[in-house]
Amino acid sequence: MLETVNVSKSFKGTKAVQNVNLYLDKGESVGLLGPNGAGKSTTISMIATLLKPTSGEIKWNGVNIVHKPGEIRKELGIVPQELALYEQLSAYENLKFFGSIYKLKGKELENRIQHALEIVGLRDRQKGLVKTFSGGMKRRVNIAAALLHKPQILILDEPTVGIDPQSRNHILEMVRTLNETEDTTILYTSHYMEEVEQLCDRVYIMDHGEVIAAGDQSDLLSILSSEDTINVELSMVSEPFVEQVNMLEGVRKVEVANTGLKLIAKKGSNLISELVHLADEHQIQLVHYQTESPSLEDVFLHLTGRTLRD
Repeated sequence: MLETVNVSKSFKGTKAVQNVNLYLDKGESVGLLGPNGAGKSTTISMIATLLKPTSGEIKWNGVNIVHKPGEIRKELGIVPQELALYEQLSAYENLKFFGSIYKLKGKELENRIQHALEIVGLRDRQKGLVKTFSGGMKRRVNIAAALLHKPQILILDEPTVGIDPQSRNHILEMVRTLNETEDTTILYTSHYMEEVEQLCDRVYIMDHGEVIAAGDQSDLLSILSSEDTINVELSMVSEPFVEQVNMLEGVRKVEVANTGLKLIAKKGSNLISELVHLADEHQIQLVHYQTESPSLEDVFLHLTGRTLRD
């Protein structure tokens, strides 16, 4: 349905995206992950025909949209990270305006507005001014605007940033419903790994402008099939202690979390006794530890050296 072939983008000689290859089949929900500056937004902008690639092809149902952008624009809904609404207008008036851009009018436009409002759960608030809405409600209006023309593919760029848990849960459930019951193809970026784990069939991980891993969740977890994750709770954490933990045999990655450590270590490594001994040397008490199988977040940390929210 959608495919990028060796897509690159440079700005004044600096490569923001380099040889990105990805695809989405009809009805899939695909996650696009990466730390800040990884090239996600640039990639999305090229798919949405807002930016033209420096090189490569982007194909929509076999047609190169770099040369024929209109082929995807009529089938694409995009929910940008920044809100794109007129705050002095009501939710209904915003949707009526955006619907007119899609050349919808009359009864068809009215039906589409009501349907979109129903999907995002704001039909009873449609006459309210957007400036009076909470952050979560504004994001839901933003999503409704992208649904008016019944797009085949919906791109959501971090749609739950900075909103309350109730709105976040509503948006996640709505995205799942669009994908499962209306067969809408989803491309989803987020700084919350649990959202991607809930919603996405497959995941692409980007860093420094390149796709560094791709596959379904089991494929990605297999990257660390020879690793264990060890969560260690301590009475305190010091920089010299962490430096020495990093040097222990079998330790692959160390992440500091408050007064604890998350270690990715070679499976079967006998680290606990060494950690206890090292903690004693630094007058630190080892309060609790737990060994578990690696998560998608651990894979991301292993591949990029950063957590998703960095």
